[in-house]
Amino acid sequence: MARALVKLGVREIASSAGVTPNTISRIENGSDAKQSTINAVRAVYENMGVKFLAAGDVTTSASICMEEQEI
Repeated sequence: MARALVKLGVREIASSAGVTPNTISRIENGSDAKQSTINAVRAVYENMGVKFLAAGDVTTSASICMEEQEI
């Protein structure tokens, strides 16, 4: 989960995205949301260095760098 990667709570993400904490919880639980809301939340995570991968996986730039060093 993206929020776990950035180690922030629902309230902090919601505040940064301009939505309510309830909205973040609903999105994380798979409920529908407006595309503009999804875009706002995604932008918050991306600005914090989260990369969204295929199939709903997420990573951070730091994780990618560590994986490349291990190869």
